Amino acid sequence: MRGKTTFLILFVVVSTTAYLHLREDKAIGVNLHGVNHTAETFSFYLKDPDNPNTISGRSGSIAPFSASGISCCAMLPHRWESGLKLHIHTTHWSEKLPEGTLTEIKEIVEAEIPKYVVGKPGELWILRSPGGAVEVVSSDYQPDHPDWPGTLKGWPVPTIEYRRKRWELHRKIAAAEVDMFTLALEELESEPNVRARKDWGNRKEYRPQDLKGFSGPDDPLYIAERKASYAKVLETNKKDLQRILEAKP
Repeated sequence: MRGKTTFLILFVVVSTTAYLHLREDKAIGVNLHGVNHTAETFSFYLKDPDNPNTISGRSGSIAPFSASGISCCAMLPHRWESGLKLHIHTTHWSEKLPEGTLTEIKEIVEAEIPKYVVGKPGELWILRSPGGAVEVVSSDYQPDHPDWPGTLKGWPVPTIEYRRKRWELHRKIAAAEVDMFTLALEELESEPNVRARKDWGNRKEYRPQDLKGFSGPDDPLYIAERKASYAKVLETNKKDLQRILEAKP
């Protein structure tokens, strides 16, 4: 993410009773997952309320409408009791502001661990709902399983607005590629030696093996090879752009 970052820190704390104690004699490590149902990049880590300097698990960045990989480990008590809570430190980034800055929003969410479905701790899932609320689920099932106990069912599905935004990004990149090689061909036609010499310098630095068999940038064979190569790439880029245009959501 580029541009200046504006920080906004929110503290969301519900109650301070019945915290989860993470001593080894009372807890077990389970796999940790993150699921993001929003259009904002999201990350989190867990801390033991009794040991503020100890991180018991983290997600890394979770892209919009996606899930993290499996990480280790979240600590859950062997036996569930009402009122057990976790401190979840979350971060998400809002849309770019008009001046190009991003707002980084940090929250500390104190969430209650739901009752174990089969009487024992399952893998721990931290889910960010479409509205931005954080849900905690303890389950060995994935979100698309019929026996998934969480409120949010299934894997994230990108909204039409998000899909169109991503489509527009790909369209702009493809169109820029078409424009770049169109200009390169025009320069080879109008000022072949100027363009060929510029191209020769770049290839001499990065791909000198491609220059074997040519006497120099003014070699007619080299200029002809450049024209053919640019034309081939341009044709491929045009096809890619056309496929993107036809796939507009």
